[in-house]
This record gives sequence, C-alpha cells and structure tokens, in this order.
Amino acid sequence: MTTSETVLAGRGVVRSYGATPALRGVTLDVAEGEIVAVTGPSGCGKSTLLHCLAGILRPDAGEVLYRDQRIDLLSESARAVLRRTEFGVLFQFGQLVPELTAAENVALPLLLAGTGRRAARTAALTWLDRLGVADRADTVPGEMSGGEQQRCAMARAMISEPRVLFADEPTGALDSLAGEQVLGQLVRIARDQRTAVVLVTHSPRVAGYADREILLRDGEVDPAGLGQVVTQAAGS
Repeated sequence: MTTSETVLAGRGVVRSYGATPALRGVTLDVAEGEIVAVTGPSGCGKSTLLHCLAGILRPDAGEVLYRDQRIDLLSESARAVLRRTEFGVLFQFGQLVPELTAAENVALPLLLAGTGRRAARTAALTWLDRLGVADRADTVPGEMSGGEQQRCAMARAMISEPRVLFADEPTGALDSLAGEQVLGQLVRIARDQRTAVVLVTHSPRVAGYADREILLRDGEVDPAGLGQVVTQAAGS
C-alpha cells in the first residue's frame, strides 16, 4: 500500500482495571486506508487497546488522536457521536439487536444520526445486498446463521462509511469457511472505501489479511513485532 497520512494514533496509552494493568504505555499509528492487525496472547491488552482507540474506554494516561484531535478528552456523548459517524465497530458476536430485523439493525446508525426512515432502509438494503444477505433483510438475528449475522453486523458498521473500522475478533465465533468469507468481504470493502482497519486477533491466519502486524505482550508493544509487514496478505 502507498504511504498515507496518519488517521488514528495512540501515544503512551495506559489503562488499568483496579490494580491490574492492561496497557502499559502503548504507542502506534494507523494510516488512512491501512489494515493493522493487533495480535498477541489472551490477556495481553488487545481488546482494551481497541476500546481505547475507538473511544469506548478512556485511557488512564496517554493520548488518543483521530485526525490530530484528542478524542480521549471528549465527553462520552461526543465519543458516541464519533462512533456513529466517523468510526465503525465490529465485535466477535456481532451484537445485533435481537428484536430487530437485519435491515432495521443495519439502518440503526443512520436513524440515530437523524436520517429519515425510508432513506435509512434503502441504504441498509443496499449494504445487505453488497454483502450477499439481501434475502435476510426482514429476518431477525435468531433465524440467521452465524456468518449471516456477522455480515449484517459488518453492514451496520460500514453503513456510515466510516474512516476507521475497529474489528475485535470478527471471525472468532465463526467456522473456517464463514470466517474466510467475512474477512474477504471486510478487506475488499475497506480497500474500496479507503477505510483504515484496526483488527484485533489471536489468529495468525486472520492477521495475514492485514498490511501490518503489531504484537502486544503484557500490555506493551513487543519490539520484535512492531510494524511487522505481513508478507502474504490473504485478502489481497
């Protein structure tokens, strides 16, 4: 990929849970359109780092910058708006609203941002079709397969055309085939839209879809894995 401007950065990010440190001064940069895999063993701080970068958690110390603005200083409501407009978040289990249909789930970010119901549904149907699950538009999550649910969750995360997508173990609950399909679609869409992706995973196979890998150990960036370029991006 070509060198682009930094869209997201963490500077000395520290976060603890009570007396237990989760992050011990993590620094990283993510360029526009870049896919960065954050890897490491369980309990190393991967998900905590993602939550701090996405504004879900506020770090105890350090800075989180989005387009040179410190988002860690923003209020909770302002960070929530950022996640509905500039950021997209995709979790391991999708976290779709069980009472809503696929189309209603996907339209939700637009509705919360003030888009009219008809326009939001039209956009949702477009995204469901793009991800190959248009036939599930009026189906509730409990009647869909895990792969179908995760595609719907991805459509919801991308419907606002975010500048940064945060994906936390997005295939962890899927079988190998469904996982490959979801990752392939995620990478293709991110490339098409120049969306930066922060991809948290413990799987070397999943990390292979990224442009670069950052290895965490005990809440710190392991210098041996810092900025490691993935030699064979499986989704390229």
